[in-house]
Amino acid sequence: MPVTRAPATTEPPLPATPDAEPTPAVPPRLPLWPLAAMFGLVPLWWVTGGFYLGWPLLGALLFTLLVTRGRVPLPPATGIWLLFLALVVASATRLTLPTSLPTFVLRLAFYLTALIVAVYVYTVAREHPDQAAALVPLCAFWFGLVALGWLGVLVPRMELTTPVEMLLPSGVSGVPFINDMVHLSTAEYSAKSLNPIYRPAAPYAYTNNYGSAYAMTLPCVVAYTMLRRRGPLRWALLASVPVSLVPAFLTLNRAMFLSLGVGLAVLGARAALRGNTRVAASIGGMVVLGGLASLFIPVAEMIGNRVDASDTNTDRLSLYSEVLRRVGDSPWLGYGAPMDVDTVTAEAPIGTQGQLWMVLFSHGVPALVCFLAWFVAVALSCARSISAAGQWLSVVPVVCLVQVPFYGMANQNLAVAFFAVAFALALTERERRSPTDGLPQRAAAVPA
Repeated sequence: MPVTRAPATTEPPLPATPDAEPTPAVPPRLPLWPLAAMFGLVPLWWVTGGFYLGWPLLGALLFTLLVTRGRVPLPPATGIWLLFLALVVASATRLTLPTSLPTFVLRLAFYLTALIVAVYVYTVAREHPDQAAALVPLCAFWFGLVALGWLGVLVPRMELTTPVEMLLPSGVSGVPFINDMVHLSTAEYSAKSLNPIYRPAAPYAYTNNYGSAYAMTLPCVVAYTMLRRRGPLRWALLASVPVSLVPAFLTLNRAMFLSLGVGLAVLGARAALRGNTRVAASIGGMVVLGGLASLFIPVAEMIGNRVDASDTNTDRLSLYSEVLRRVGDSPWLGYGAPMDVDTVTAEAPIGTQGQLWMVLFSHGVPALVCFLAWFVAVALSCARSISAAGQWLSVVPVVCLVQVPFYGMANQNLAVAFFAVAFALALTERERRSPTDGLPQRAAAVPA
């Protein structure tokens, strides 16, 4: 009996040829847990005293994972930041005191860590199938910020000697700058003010850093609630926003209010031009919440009393004038680090009380141009976002640009800003490739 064969439905595979090139291996996906450990466990790092000194070590962990994986994409404007880093390193030649080297290295480590965080987040957000998951560690950071801020409200006089403080040599831990980092206090208190009050600061040493982080992180929280229409994390974040206003308002940080106000104004203008009612409604909700909070916390009156009863404005202007006077003698590389002088009314070193003045005095005019150029470049890139979440994230570099004359950023907050910007850049790129909201799979159903 003859045997017949069914017709072939597919072509048989061609035999491999010696000249065929092997398919390049897909690099492994980066895990999210290192970001969760770095940003989500801030209360733990704060209690141990390692929040400041340990932050670059957590950045080194991210760098190790990036190097091990290989083939990572670099976010836009990375070249500008690398040039800034090169100028910072070159300015070390201007240091005159050996005691300035440790703090110089620490500031450089914060600058490097910020870039590492940006590359890591940018890679994860581009490749993760559920892009919104990459924003969860920053949301966890927000919860820690709110919880520790309330600790500063409820127990403002709490102080604690940390394990890191006990391990450091007394000659190191006794340095005021280092002691502020490793010795815990929940609030900042200025006894020299004529009307002294406790202002929430934890997990930071200074309340201005708390206000800076709050203004950077709030847009990210709102953005996540727009990426997710449901889920317990979304509702927890929505509930946390009004709760967060109490410690935020009690910081009395004028630049925090100013930067948020400018950010909301820019966001509102973009929403009006694009006809995005969802963004406009969210802005209205934030304004209403802030107005209600001001009915219970007379923040304007409290800020006025603080300014009238202190020399904060006079001290800052004295420091700024001295920077402008001295930078002409070393405009290209600065002086390497802030400097203690007796020619100003403030007790703080010149080159402090604002990141703009620190970079200008410590590293020179070209370094300042690069520093500001990075934020301008990413602000323009993020502004192209069309989604509601992307538009909220796009105001983070705007907030930072408003803050730089007033707040220092050579700390963890620079990494917070780079985290938000890197995610916003990845989201904007995905939006340009997809007709939906720029989010794949589950998150793709969220309308702009």
